[in-house]
Amino acid sequence: MAKRRAAALALATVLFVGLALPAHAQDVQAGRFALGQFDVPCRAAILIDQESGTVLYEKEADTRMPIASITKVMTLLLVMEGLEEGRFTLEDTVPVTEHAYSMGGSQIWLEPGEQFTVDEMLRAVCVASANDAAVALAEMVGGSEPVFVEQMNRKAAQLGMTGTAFKNACGLDEEGHLSTARDVAIMSREMLNRHPQILNYTGIWTDSLRDGQTQLVNTNKLLRRYRGITGLKTGTTGGAGVCLSASATRDGLSLIAVVLGASSSAERFDAATALLDYGFANFTRVEAPAPENAPSFLPVNGGAQETVALNYQTPGTILLKKGEEGGLRAELELTENTEAPVAVGDEVGWVTVYVGETGLGSWPVTAAADVPALSWKLAMERLWQGLLAH
Repeated sequence: MAKRRAAALALATVLFVGLALPAHAQDVQAGRFALGQFDVPCRAAILIDQESGTVLYEKEADTRMPIASITKVMTLLLVMEGLEEGRFTLEDTVPVTEHAYSMGGSQIWLEPGEQFTVDEMLRAVCVASANDAAVALAEMVGGSEPVFVEQMNRKAAQLGMTGTAFKNACGLDEEGHLSTARDVAIMSREMLNRHPQILNYTGIWTDSLRDGQTQLVNTNKLLRRYRGITGLKTGTTGGAGVCLSASATRDGLSLIAVVLGASSSAERFDAATALLDYGFANFTRVEAPAPENAPSFLPVNGGAQETVALNYQTPGTILLKKGEEGGLRAELELTENTEAPVAVGDEVGWVTVYVGETGLGSWPVTAAADVPALSWKLAMERLWQGLLAH
């Protein structure tokens, strides 16, 4: 029993470390799955489970290289944080400066002094990958693009993007503006898990601005070709090649495939398709099982009440290799001889989830109410009531 309790505690410690980390942190299952053994036509790539961050495939995932307009994922992330914090709204106007006007590459041909709402600028960035709109948003959020770039790099550091250095807000080629496939997956996951409303923009196929005068067509052609695709961002420059961070969801499983340095748009989409196909063909998410005959109450010794109600934390869904579903089980272990006083939230046991003999993590069972120690006065009252009853 002591060995089992120690093992459960160790598993729980691993789990709680994972829960305490930000959204980019790896799942407790990191390393449990063998990585896919196949090649894709690009310089670097990675495939991860969006919910947990578990890596399912990688190729040169830590090699630093330009990432073109995938940079805008970080720009959009900071904009979405500003919206969430209430520093501005979707209806607020975004001024256009000479600097934003000067951006080359993909653009919506902003003119200095023009005003668009944050919502319109987000559509321009997410659908048409407009560099001028991205820089205009950056200037609104940071006050200037250089200050905003400092914010981008601070956020990258917070997320553990150790291979990334941003030099601008839109992804145009610039010396030292580098990232990695792993880092792109980290910031893509942060965006999708923390701000899923971005999918309302990345999933748009066509749109327009200026009362229909400016047409927007999404640069992510997988929106029309791949079942379950939801986003996220394309990128192309001479230095970076052709890049993509693609997100897709099927049957409760959400994946992120990052492709960097492809030689053509066709190869970019072929690589992402191969990665996503591999993920959906080989992995699944299923509801974690509940332990059988789990009690709702636990006896308490020396308490003002004889029992305490229990709260069972749920792990939600579990990432499995297809075919493992039949081996999934949960085991419950509750503390023996629980003594008063007990406070709400006190841990009184664990539910450990296994697939076969492999522990996937432990979730605490906690007290749902306070149980104070039995006082002398209350003990006498109970004794007296007992005597009267007889």
